[in-house]
Amino acid sequence: MEFFRNPDIDFLGKKWYFLAFSLVFSVAGVLSMLFWHHIPLGVDFRGGTLVYVKFVGTPDDNHIRASLDRVGLNRARIQRYGPPSNNEVLIALDEKETSEQALDKGKTQIINALETSTPEGKPDLNNASSLTIFNYLMDKDPLHPGTDANERYTAIARAIVNYRDRTKGGVLSSFDELKAAAPPEVVAILQQDFFLSNFGVRNVEIVGPQVGAQLQRQAELAILYSLLGMLVYLWFRFEWIYGLAAVVTVFHDTLITVGAFSLTNKELSLTVIAAILTLVGYSNNDTIVVFDRIRENIKMLRREKLSDIVNKSINQTLSRTILTAGLTFLTVLALYLFGGEVLHGFSFALVIGILIGTYSSIAIAAPILVAYQDWRSGRGKRPVAIPAEKGREKVKVKA
Repeated sequence: MEFFRNPDIDFLGKKWYFLAFSLVFSVAGVLSMLFWHHIPLGVDFRGGTLVYVKFVGTPDDNHIRASLDRVGLNRARIQRYGPPSNNEVLIALDEKETSEQALDKGKTQIINALETSTPEGKPDLNNASSLTIFNYLMDKDPLHPGTDANERYTAIARAIVNYRDRTKGGVLSSFDELKAAAPPEVVAILQQDFFLSNFGVRNVEIVGPQVGAQLQRQAELAILYSLLGMLVYLWFRFEWIYGLAAVVTVFHDTLITVGAFSLTNKELSLTVIAAILTLVGYSNNDTIVVFDRIRENIKMLRREKLSDIVNKSINQTLSRTILTAGLTFLTVLALYLFGGEVLHGFSFALVIGILIGTYSSIAIAAPILVAYQDWRSGRGKRPVAIPAEKGREKVKVKA
């Protein structure tokens, strides 16, 4: 199956447009990483506390940010979590403790920040624990169960919390909803002495900073080793200039992908690093297909200029490139649009990476090969882009 039939596009003739495009996005990404958003590392790398909050209605990010700033949480990161209809927000705090006290501290900080209109002396039922509800019921004793009070009120407190967290998703919008989980007398007395905020803290998680630093080093080493391995493989498979061109291409793809995360202020997590490593192999595979066709055509078209051979090779593999890249792109695009918040960073990296990886195999890798060959020819040196053949000297190609 062919997407294009005998295409004849002068890709090398447009190399300056390609260079300008790459420079704009590369420089923008670098400037963002250095001066604007920097590299927005996720909690996996920097360490901290993750607080999952569910709201009764649609959360207002600006209001949440203002509330956090009011209590001194200026470096907190706010991110929508799950489907929009769930009204859930993930708030990342730069807490460095890893103890149980840090879990309570992070939860308390968020509650104090978001509860802007708290009735004096009344606890919040949406963020109350079963122990708090139990102690209150034992003190008020609305049912007068006598000797069974401890067991009865323990069961009611647990039923209220389970109904709130499991049935209602972590937040109650009115006291009437409690009638399905507690006796009317209990609901009535809770309504007198408790209030309902418009949010509930569903969960709190902690990642220690030492673990984060170790993960960051391992991620950097994984990317470095993959680039070195690719360079060595292509050096032996073709010639060293092929390997160098492929490594420069992958570095270009990685730089633009990470720059896109910085420009959009999206966090880099472990799943994003996995996506970037996937893109290293994906971009390399596309580049090798083009290089292999260039090597075959060099043997058959020895009298033609290398730039013409490279153009012909790219055109010959264009249908294959568009078909494979297009199918992969549609898959990851669906993952980005419908995969949910958990896979959002991973799928975003794949969407950007596949577009840039396909583009760079055509617009970056091959022009580097031709540019180096022209440079050597200008200095009177023999070309190195031609594969060696046993028992023969390398054949020169007209520059």
